[in-house]
Amino acid sequence: MLEDPPILTVKRPTRRPTRSQIEAFRGAMTGNIADCMGGRGAMSPFIKPLNDTFANICGPALSCFAYPADNLGVMGALHLALEGDIIICATDAYNSTAVVGDLVCGMMKNKGVAGFVTDGMVRDQVGIEPLKFPVFCQGVNPNSPARTGPGSVGLKINLAEISVESGDMVVCDRDGVVVVPFLQIEEVLDKLERLKTAEANVETKIQSGLTEPEYLEDLMISDKIVYLD
Repeated sequence: MLEDPPILTVKRPTRRPTRSQIEAFRGAMTGNIADCMGGRGAMSPFIKPLNDTFANICGPALSCFAYPADNLGVMGALHLALEGDIIICATDAYNSTAVVGDLVCGMMKNKGVAGFVTDGMVRDQVGIEPLKFPVFCQGVNPNSPARTGPGSVGLKINLAEISVESGDMVVCDRDGVVVVPFLQIEEVLDKLERLKTAEANVETKIQSGLTEPEYLEDLMISDKIVYLD
């Protein structure tokens, strides 16, 4: 027989990327960051920005879990959030109620939270849009949640096929959300600089008329290709 859990379980965050690390990710494309992690790291494609116009953000994750049809976990995260945090809320992809609306998003913005990511639903688009507050979610549902728990803040969560812990680096843009584990931040930044240089070189060649990758001609005449004509 299961015991009733506490309404909110909190693990205070103990790690956070440095300011210089955060700035180094600012403006980076999610696709490039995924390339630096073996082509992985992005949340499932059903997590998309509520508004493409202000979707480019990066910052430390503050993880929380909100039990389906409840948002006490989000409120606990709001209480603990530091300026620049991105609150990442797992809901087991529950879609029958919203997890936040414009009022909670407004309070997040006032506190300096950089954005909100959830595998659940949100509501009050008309109220959220003027805030210019970045929200990534599964979709929109006007139904409202309870605020009774159970929930958690600061514990490891799984959201849209990605494991997230507080202090991980989160980078978002119009394409989606990528999470860089805390212990891989420096490694990914090193790869990211080299990747940006390589991509810039290719972009210059494309602008000058490049029609296909330079490796392609040799590949197409190699013994790895079989022609049937």
